[in-house]
Formats: sequence, structure tokens, C-alpha cells
Amino acid sequence: MADAFNGIGKVVAIEHLTLDGVYQAPARPDEDLRDGFPYGGWSNPTNEQEAMQEVIGKQMSRGWSLLAGSKTYEDLYGVWPKRPANPMSDALNHVEKFVASRNPTYPLPWQNSTLLKGDAADAVAKLKKERAETLVVFGSGVLVASLAQRGLVDEFVLMIHPLVLGKGRRLFEHHTAVTKLELVDSVTASTGVIIGTYRVART
Repeated sequence: MADAFNGIGKVVAIEHLTLDGVYQAPARPDEDLRDGFPYGGWSNPTNEQEAMQEVIGKQMSRGWSLLAGSKTYEDLYGVWPKRPANPMSDALNHVEKFVASRNPTYPLPWQNSTLLKGDAADAVAKLKKERAETLVVFGSGVLVASLAQRGLVDEFVLMIHPLVLGKGRRLFEHHTAVTKLELVDSVTASTGVIIGTYRVART
């Protein structure tokens, strides 16, 4: 779907966050152990799959491609191709995937995968000009932060869990540009998770 502001493709970042902004390792204890992070799997007690899948499904119901950093790509590839056929696994297996990596020979075993060469932000800016569909990012916090600093993220879907960890990698920790967001949709799950869809305000 064409972006309402500039007529080109848009980037939508979908993130699990704690109240203090941590995105690191929401799903499993061994998901992301960087910096000795001890709280992997923190989202599981408050995950409400039905509400979250409904919101995510809206982003995946239109023309879209997957945009991922290498760590998230590996994590998704380790799970979804092995699962029985269902709408989510079918969508991820068949969708076109763009992968950002500093390794020019980074292997891409998953079908329909393309390596973004050179600077990731430059490559994504070029993709947005060439494509009229949504680039959906799950996790990939380092990639999302670099794109946000360049003004390349158009929407954030933030699943904000009622939890403070006090340590861990934060999504906006090194964000330097002032960015105004417009809340365009919100859902509160029974577990207390607030799912907010925020559009970046263009001036």
C-alpha cells in the first residue's frame, strides 16, 4: 500500500517493549544473550496472542515484504519453516524478505530472501523509492534504531508490556532526533499489554 504522506513504500516496525523501553529477547531465555542479558522470555507471562495477532495481521493483510536484521532473520528462520502450515507460517515462508547484514557473503537459506548490500539505511531508502508496499520489521532493534535516526520508519506498532526490567537493550536509547508520533490505533489486552500503532508525524 502506498504511503499516505509521500506516495512511496513505508516501513512499519513491530516491537515488544517493556515500560522502560527494553526490546531485547522478549520470547525465550536464549533468544538474545548480548551484554549478559538475564531476563530472556520476559514477554511470555503477559502475551495475549489473539489480540497481538489481530493487530499484526492488519499490517500483513496488504502488500508487504519482510525487512530484518541478520539476528532476527536467523531467529525467524529457526522457527517458522518448521511449523505446521498455518496463516502466519505460510505468510512468512512465502513473503519476500530483505535482510540487512554487514557480512557481504551472509548466507540466506530461507526462500525468497535478498541481502541488502552496503549501508542498510541507504538500501532501505532506495527500497522505499522503488516499491509501493509496506516493509514490515519484527524486532531487529539495531536496524530499527538506525532507520529511525534517518527518518525512514513511518509507523511503530509497540506492544508495551506492564513490566520494568531496569537493564537490557532499549529501542530508543541512542535516538537523537526529535520525533513526533500520532497515535492512530490502540488496543489494551486483558493481560495489561497496550498495543499502540503510532504514525510518525511528517512536517
